[in-house]
Amino acid sequence: MQDRIFAVHAENALTSRSDLVREKLEEMIVEGAFSQGERLDEVKLSQRFDVSRTPLREAFQALAASGLLVLEPRRGAFVRFPALEEVFEMFEVMAELEAFCCRLASRRVTPAFLADLEETVVECRQAVASDDVNRYYHANERFHGLIYEASGNSFLGAEATRLHRRLKPYRRLQLNNRGRMAHSLAEHGRVVEALTRGDAEAAANEMRAHIAIQGGKFNDLIVSYRRTARKAG
Repeated sequence: MQDRIFAVHAENALTSRSDLVREKLEEMIVEGAFSQGERLDEVKLSQRFDVSRTPLREAFQALAASGLLVLEPRRGAFVRFPALEEVFEMFEVMAELEAFCCRLASRRVTPAFLADLEETVVECRQAVASDDVNRYYHANERFHGLIYEASGNSFLGAEATRLHRRLKPYRRLQLNNRGRMAHSLAEHGRVVEALTRGDAEAAANEMRAHIAIQGGKFNDLIVSYRRTARKAG
């Protein structure tokens, strides 16, 4: 049975298909569709997604970069679930990187930036209202990307983007927990309020709290992650 998930224009079709395959595989991995160490069958996946090997292999490369696959020459792609400690450590670093982005962005606030940010908040609000995790996930990506760009520091933005990509599947996993989207939306609102005031310290603190996995949020991630691991096993 094929997953007809591709509705793309001819131009940039290969890139679009690769991105869509990556997203679908990412979702399948974190939801427990594959076991730890399982080899992914290129032929079956190509048929399932109705794509050639090229976009599939590009998706494998992206997932290997995010730590969800291990690529072995002449053997193939194997599923890898990182240890919880590794995930937690990445979130700790991400919290500080994004807090720094907010601190710098607060000094470079423009009406256009705030308008773009508010647009993503509206999109997130609509996603919460319709309980659409996928829509929220993409609007959330745009929200954070705007702040990286507004930091005005290309090196910091690149590092934040790189780690953000590695953490994407776990962010998605968190959003599946009951009430998490609504909490995340409220946290976005507090970040925007601080940025609007030009309050660098408050903006950094609000973003750090938004990203950091601690207390209930960390427990939620552990529960979700272990549920996925049991399902995959």
